[in-house]
Amino acid sequence: MKKIVLISGATAGIGEALAWKFAENNYNLILTGRRSERLEKIKIELSKKYDVEVLTLNFDIRKLKEVEDAVKSIPRNWQNIDVLINNAGLAAGVTPIQEGVYDDWERMIDTNIKGLLYLSRNIIPMMKARKKGHIINIGSIAGKQVYPNGNVYCGTKAAVQSITEGMRIDLVNYGIKVTQIAPGAVETEFSLIRFHGDEEAAKKVYNGYKPLTAKDIAEVIFYTTTLPEHVNINDLLVTPTAQANAYIYNKK
Repeated sequence: MKKIVLISGATAGIGEALAWKFAENNYNLILTGRRSERLEKIKIELSKKYDVEVLTLNFDIRKLKEVEDAVKSIPRNWQNIDVLINNAGLAAGVTPIQEGVYDDWERMIDTNIKGLLYLSRNIIPMMKARKKGHIINIGSIAGKQVYPNGNVYCGTKAAVQSITEGMRIDLVNYGIKVTQIAPGAVETEFSLIRFHGDEEAAKKVYNGYKPLTAKDIAEVIFYTTTLPEHVNINDLLVTPTAQANAYIYNKK
């Protein structure tokens, strides 16, 4: 039987790259996201290229009932989920705390923290029953080092790190692996969303150096799932060579 991976936020960026990487390696996929057309397009493309099955779940990860209903709709033959990748996340706005936009704060907290918790809480019992599984939470270098105007985003990713550590403690007796992958600068839709659609501002973030790509991170994440049962990567920080920490770069 093929293994099953569930990837949240699979309609673009790292999530989409993960879908392609796991399909290439013969996993059946459960892909979630809010953009139904994108989900269906990716499903068709993957199914044509690879001999895998793809189940799509279209819901807003910020809304508990939608998460619960989506998970309940997973057919029985899809419930032996081997890998859960909590990828859905975003940054919104670049303002100092005293000028913070409440809606930006809510979006980040609801997606990056609550969404991760909602989905994990509903999938973990399936893994616990089998005493097997691997949960991978996508954190950030921003969860390890705060940078100017990063305040709430950095806070949400620091929460992801702590939640990941807590998960590992609570689930260790059930044979469930828990890993945090913390990327540095990755060129995806991330900055475009952060700058509320300002393409010029988003492009400047990646000027003067070679950032990571979504595919780079997908390769790293897949690697963590290939290790023997007794080996777990707890926490992995991945940056481009030109990035020394959260805000120091070698730009040319």
